[in-house]
Amino acid sequence: MAGVDHSKSQELFGKAQGLMPGGVSSPVRAFNAVGADPFFVASASGAEITDVDGNSYLDFVQSWGALLFGHAHERIVAAVSEAAAKGTSFGTPSELEVELAELVVELVPNIDRIRFVSSGTEAGMTALRLARGATGRNKVIKFAGCYHGHLDAMLVEAGSGVATLGVPGTAGVTEGAVSDTIVCSYNDIDSVRSALDEHGEDVAAIVVEPVAANMGLVLPEAGFLQSLRDLATEAGALLVFDEVITGFRLGPGGAQQRFGIEADLVMLGKILGSGLPVGAVAGKAELMDRLAPSGDIYQAGTLSGNPVAMAAGIEGLKMIKEDLSIYETLQERARSLVRALVDAADMAEIPMVASAIGGLAGFYIAGDDVINYEQAQATEADPYARLFRGMLFHNIYFPPSRFEALFLSTAHTEEHIDRVAQAARVVFTTP
Repeated sequence: MAGVDHSKSQELFGKAQGLMPGGVSSPVRAFNAVGADPFFVASASGAEITDVDGNSYLDFVQSWGALLFGHAHERIVAAVSEAAAKGTSFGTPSELEVELAELVVELVPNIDRIRFVSSGTEAGMTALRLARGATGRNKVIKFAGCYHGHLDAMLVEAGSGVATLGVPGTAGVTEGAVSDTIVCSYNDIDSVRSALDEHGEDVAAIVVEPVAANMGLVLPEAGFLQSLRDLATEAGALLVFDEVITGFRLGPGGAQQRFGIEADLVMLGKILGSGLPVGAVAGKAELMDRLAPSGDIYQAGTLSGNPVAMAAGIEGLKMIKEDLSIYETLQERARSLVRALVDAADMAEIPMVASAIGGLAGFYIAGDDVINYEQAQATEADPYARLFRGMLFHNIYFPPSRFEALFLSTAHTEEHIDRVAQAARVVFTTP
């Protein structure tokens, strides 16, 4: 990136590497997979982020999908400021929890109760414990390339950062922790049927990202989700939708509403907190009431229901309710984005396949459609890394891994998509 000043970011990264493992608080932020050093952000607004050296970037990461309305939206900032002035943590119930719970129950189909936690990983921990406790069974079916947080039992062929680092799991997880985890292939219903034929009487849950967004972006093939619903019912297992990403992004009711599938449990996060740390598990009363103190399945968290995070979530969901047309706009922006990228690649005779749904977009530099993790892994890393660096040179920030989706917000415009198209044409034709 000759001619672009990153001296402050480089200085900070050097200092950070002596203070934090890899210099970051989450692995993919180190930019290792794309052959670059990270920039350090000073501020953000709408669709753009600005680094400590004064460089501004058009942002298609949007805090990994947490920001439906872009960075620092004035209404959410005001809600956070007002709540923080009254106290940043109570450790006891507040009215804000009740208000956010009412909004979620109103918007998300098939739920009566919600338990707030502080992250998507906590949501995954709670959902698995609840499923096992409610069914009296031990085993869980998950899908290669689907990421459900960094809890031990789910770090088997996980996507997201685990895929980016090129490891099948992680050191520090015991064989016992994963012995009850059965890994199937996404979009391959026969693999699920075979697993249930062998282990069905001990399977507590089938856990799935209804739209896989941690191996790039892979859409469910027609009938896949309904078949999971049918097989779970037949086996007496719970169907758990991990909607930490898709919740409130595919529509106000998430993937359940979008695909017309009823899950037994839903994991939520990201948009639920409008950029603040929030996760949740939700479901029908008879299932959720198994959680303590109503029932015998224990879960707790000091910062669960944090008032500042609740206030941010409330404002974000109110904004969704006020204008449901945002989803049509987001869908069209996402489609425009992938069309622009495919057209630019085609002009340079570079093979690319792409997809978009709701405010999610994704692409692979590959000649054939990608429908599962095995095919996603088979794509080459170097072409994506070159594209990432080229787009960053043009002040456009894509995810620093080919295994992540692109996220759009209501702050993205057609003019922004035009910027991407112009930059991509240059990047793809530059040796």
